[in-house]
Amino acid sequence: MRSIWNGAISFGLVSIPIKLVNATENHSIHFRQIHLADGGRIRYRKVCELDEEEVAGGEIGKAYEDADGTMIPITDEDLAQLPLPTAKTIEIVAFVPADEIDPLQMDAAYYLSANGVPAAKPYTLLREALKRSNKVAVAKYALRGRERLGMLRVVDDVIAMHGLLWPDEIRAPEGVAPDSDVTVRDAELDLADALMDTLGEVDMDSLHDDYREAVEELIAAKASGEAVQPAESDDSGGGKVIDLIAALESSVRAAKKSRGEGDENEAENKGDMADVHPIKKTASGKTAQKKSTPKSTGTKKSTSSTSSPARKTAQKQKKTTAKSTSSSSTSASKSSSSGKKQTSSNARSTTKKTAAPRKRASA
Repeated sequence: MRSIWNGAISFGLVSIPIKLVNATENHSIHFRQIHLADGGRIRYRKVCELDEEEVAGGEIGKAYEDADGTMIPITDEDLAQLPLPTAKTIEIVAFVPADEIDPLQMDAAYYLSANGVPAAKPYTLLREALKRSNKVAVAKYALRGRERLGMLRVVDDVIAMHGLLWPDEIRAPEGVAPDSDVTVRDAELDLADALMDTLGEVDMDSLHDDYREAVEELIAAKASGEAVQPAESDDSGGGKVIDLIAALESSVRAAKKSRGEGDENEAENKGDMADVHPIKKTASGKTAQKKSTPKSTGTKKSTSSTSSPARKTAQKQKKTTAKSTSSSSTSASKSSSSGKKQTSSNARSTTKKTAAPRKRASA
């Protein structure tokens, strides 16, 4: 990789020669401006306002515009004479825990490469010291004509530096939070937690730019003369939250379905549920149990059809025993009813005999 800056890391009295290399790259697709009538390129020309002539790059300098519009020329020699100790040095000023760095300050990222064989030893020393301390180094450096703030940390076996914005470059979030008082219920928080647990973690390496890929496919189709099919619009009604609880529940179900968890859970829930049938009653209010008997009998028949001969014999014996028991109970009930009839007739005859002498006595 090509270095964009050469200098040294100042680590106390230790100086480590290094080369600065870009750690990131921009994959965005860039477009050119064209004249719609003929497709010609539109270019910007640098023209002097006084003589209205185009000026070459070598004839262009820098100037500061004062409040009244006056231009104050500033040359590179003027800037070079300024006392800037970090012009060619990354000066470490402190070592702090990584969580003390506000992510809002993060800017461009660079790799620091040891410049030459003598730099390998102090470079490795600083790298291992950062690893063991679990801290990051805060440093100052100068790049592209201005002094900047940076953070040094270890990535694999390389020291990386993140450019940081100065604290006064971070704007306070005034007027950004909702103005009205909003109360969040525990049920809503529970659903939000469930959604977070369902979504789980993600492999950062698997994330990619879908929009850039779509633009590349569009360019390829137009270049080959193919017809471009319009993409299906995803009209999900975003931005309109009618019921937060319902939206959270739907999000949890959708997340489970995307991970293949919804169907299994629904099957388990259906398996655990028993079928419920209403109990029918007769006109007298008694429960009718005869209708449920064929269902159980049919189940026994279907079960016995697949059973062994021994089980068939045992079931026949049970049926025979049940019939004999029912017949005996029927005969017993008949005999008991006949006994009751005889007792009642005897009681009537006794009553008549007792009543007859009383009539004679009165006569």
